[in-house]
Amino acid sequence: MSPPRPSLALSGAFSEDHAKAYDTQFSALSGIQACMYLLTDAYLSPLPEEARILVAGAGTGAEVRYLAPRHPGWRFTLVDPSAPMLAIARRHAEAEGFADRCSFHETYVSETPVEAHDGATSLLVSHFLTDAAARQAYFADIAARLKPGARFINVDLSTDDNAPSFAGVMGLWMDIFRLGGQTEENRANYLNAYGKQFAAHGPEQVAQMIEAGGFTPPAPVFQAALIRGWTATRA
Repeated sequence: MSPPRPSLALSGAFSEDHAKAYDTQFSALSGIQACMYLLTDAYLSPLPEEARILVAGAGTGAEVRYLAPRHPGWRFTLVDPSAPMLAIARRHAEAEGFADRCSFHETYVSETPVEAHDGATSLLVSHFLTDAAARQAYFADIAARLKPGARFINVDLSTDDNAPSFAGVMGLWMDIFRLGGQTEENRANYLNAYGKQFAAHGPEQVAQMIEAGGFTPPAPVFQAALIRGWTATRA
């Protein structure tokens, strides 16, 4: 039996209205986002000048907009099941002059052609897979589309909710949201969704899933409150 696939896009969570507001709704996290992109660029920069990059859960294509002008020979495979999100990514690519280096796939990674890529990104995507088997399968789907030794960077929401530090980490996360203009009701809704609409797998669990999906033991390279990042290579 195939593992369950994410249903957010299909249920309307990534509707056209949501897609239009997606790039601005978490403006308080812009500093964290900038660091994610810097790390992504630094880790992938040793790849060939004409590397192919798989962008899993591409959304509105924010990381591609960062990488494309810095690496004019790179080609990007953007994959996302949300048509409104991918449409925005395409418009950005056309407006900024790198659409001819992109292919767009409105589907899940598992349903794209098995083609060899030199590197891959998955930024704030896999935590929408609350089922551990489905999340591991997602990493395996990415690995199947990479060359041996290809570089992979994964960033997700992840923290140990059984640790004594959990309340402090979540409290800081909510303070970031408050500074970003999120209302008390918004923050309460987020806390209620934690572990339900997005996964609450701890850092060790996520690292194990990445490795079991076909990668070398991932290196923890980033943390900003609830957000964590790992780098690995295709085994």
